[in-house]
Amino acid sequence: MPKHPEHTVAILAYDRLCTFEFGCAFEVFGLSRPEMGESWYRCMTVAAEPGPIHAAGGLRVEPDGGLELLPRADTVVLPGWRGVDEPAPAGLLSALRDAHAAGARIVSICGGAFVLAQCGLLDGKRATTHWHHAARLATRFPKITVLPDALYVDEGAVMTSAGSSAGLDLCIHLVRRDYGAQAANSVARRLVIAAHRDGGQSQFIERPLPTPSGTHVAGLLDRIRAHLDEDWSIARMAAEAHVSPRSIQRHIRDATGLAPGEWLLRERLTLARELLEGSTRSIGEIAALCGLGSATNFREHFRAAMGLPPSVYRARFPAGAVATG
Repeated sequence: MPKHPEHTVAILAYDRLCTFEFGCAFEVFGLSRPEMGESWYRCMTVAAEPGPIHAAGGLRVEPDGGLELLPRADTVVLPGWRGVDEPAPAGLLSALRDAHAAGARIVSICGGAFVLAQCGLLDGKRATTHWHHAARLATRFPKITVLPDALYVDEGAVMTSAGSSAGLDLCIHLVRRDYGAQAANSVARRLVIAAHRDGGQSQFIERPLPTPSGTHVAGLLDRIRAHLDEDWSIARMAAEAHVSPRSIQRHIRDATGLAPGEWLLRERLTLARELLEGSTRSIGEIAALCGLGSATNFREHFRAAMGLPPSVYRARFPAGAVATG
């Protein structure tokens, strides 16, 4: 691990704590990881309210301290909330506002977005939460632009994720921002999860649909991924799968949830992102390797999908360097 300023993560605990969401955050930030060196995260559990704290499953939680610890935190994680219609304690709302004003990153998983919304920290920003509650979040807090199909939303100092396992996606994204792609990939491998579940680390990440291994076109999709620099017309896809052009469009949509062209572009942008993060190749070289044609065409597609140009994305995740986050 490259040297990195000590970074303290505070994971909030509250009565009726969502055990899984808490576990996601602690698994990434709280476990000892000697392979990451001494610069890895420092983690503490902070009581969001006074009194005994019990978690789902009948567990009792003994935090390291109360809200007086939050000023020490560089990142504050709220792992869910006990109910989207339950108001958060005034002390918690005030402490979150103060932490944000002092420069801490505020992160919510699943229903925790409702608490951040009560703080006003999401006003004028994009956010997400579990799809089941997204419409309610948008209705109750009209100043928020809710993205119901996003796995997570990164607004810089405030971040939100969708339900449960999407919290892991966001936590891995934080590792990527703070320590770089190699560290994020290492943690993801230890957790036996994908380091990212779609084609990019954009400001918001749309939920991809997996390709079932037993589908009619699984082999074709693997071949395309291995040769993204080549031209993949509908006619060629159909010929390689030994079906008609109409059938290949149906098969690919059934397997991926996307039209062939949409799926192909997503895969090309996936490779482009990886090359931007892990190589020093020029924009033109990356465009050619990904089958995106000219550098101009690549820039247009990348900006449309990710919300920022390739050069800015590369500056955030430079090859061999550490992002300060």
